Amino acid sequence: MLSVLANRTYRHLFAAQVLALVGTGLATVALGLLAWQIAGAGAGVVLGTALAIKMVAYVGLAPIAAALADRLPRRTMLVSLDIIRACVALALPFVSEVWQIYCLIFLMQAASAGFTPTFQATIPDVLPDEAQYTRALSLSRLAYDLESLLSPMLAAALLTIVSFPVLFGGTVIGFLASALLVVSVSIPSPKSTKPSSIWDRTTRGIRLYLATPRLRGLLALNIVVASASSMVIVNTVVMVKGRLQLAEPQVAIALAAFGGGSMGAALLLPRVLDHLPDRPPMLAGGAILTLGLLLGPLANSFLLLTILWAVLGFGFSLALTPTGRLLRRSAVPADRPTLFAAQFALSHACWLVTYPLAGQIGAQAGFDTAFLLLGALALCGLLLAAKLWRSDQTPTALDEAIPHEHPDLPADHPHLAAHGHGPLHRHPAVADDLH
Repeated sequence: MLSVLANRTYRHLFAAQVLALVGTGLATVALGLLAWQIAGAGAGVVLGTALAIKMVAYVGLAPIAAALADRLPRRTMLVSLDIIRACVALALPFVSEVWQIYCLIFLMQAASAGFTPTFQATIPDVLPDEAQYTRALSLSRLAYDLESLLSPMLAAALLTIVSFPVLFGGTVIGFLASALLVVSVSIPSPKSTKPSSIWDRTTRGIRLYLATPRLRGLLALNIVVASASSMVIVNTVVMVKGRLQLAEPQVAIALAAFGGGSMGAALLLPRVLDHLPDRPPMLAGGAILTLGLLLGPLANSFLLLTILWAVLGFGFSLALTPTGRLLRRSAVPADRPTLFAAQFALSHACWLVTYPLAGQIGAQAGFDTAFLLLGALALCGLLLAAKLWRSDQTPTALDEAIPHEHPDLPADHPHLAAHGHGPLHRHPAVADDLH
């Protein structure tokens, strides 16, 4: 897996991702403490609202940012967004009102809504070989999981010697270091040659996404992933401290079990995907998540809950990690930022629904009911994904080269030239202006 780091451009981009993730993790801890300082017992309401603001920014602004990215060099855009995030983190220690937190969080997450899909869309251009790209996806998944484990530990260590506002300084350093690493390499910036309006560019990713059969199935699978992960993210602390009457260390252990399961799948996937197409492992991951939710009421002890969380983490990574491969082969390079932005927005729209469901059902009807209802929602998503992918009758579900013609194109058209000059040519199916 580490062989992909031999590529200098990817190595710098991966290091930028890791440093930005560490900075974000420190900010998450510091933001909770800042909310407590300002709102006291109302800190949970503040953080819940901030999380909702984050989801709204992701869903609403990612497609717009992708449309603007089509007119800017990717490196310029990534560096600019890192600097914006650093400036927001620099301002956070000085806020004194709750509304100021909301405004700054919206600005930071708006920048992230532009940065993350643009960054994700850049990696397949840096690593065009699919085997290398698969390893990069698994390495990225490991980075996310390690951040979720290590950032709270780093924050706890720092808080023994400094006060919490200093953690925002670590966030600033992380984002600035990320910007320096991005600016240190040359990044491909494929451009669309067809003039289009800002509305067309904003909606293009969603239209391409929904026009592609393999991605309609992916959207259904996003519902499964969101249902299971929301139960973990929203209810772990309440289940451990409330129902099981345990303390903060057990909360950390339970969350670490979820991250550990996810890391296990990320380590396994490159070898699996060398021999299998993407969809069987993804559907298997969805099945694990669904079954785990439906069996959730049986997890009535800390040991069983920890095991269940590890299993859900494994299924989460199994279903989610190959997503980039599906997106990569579903668009030409110039359209990848808009398609990655569409996946970013649509997947977070699923979380925008399942986060409050997990919290409200757990609080009002109990955790067993929350497990079963979210499990039922996940089952619907899984069955829909399987049906959509099974009904896709093109060769290996659009993953192989398909012979076809373009009788309306001149013989010297660049698309025909790129695929053999003949009227009948073949390539993996993508949704673009010609197809």
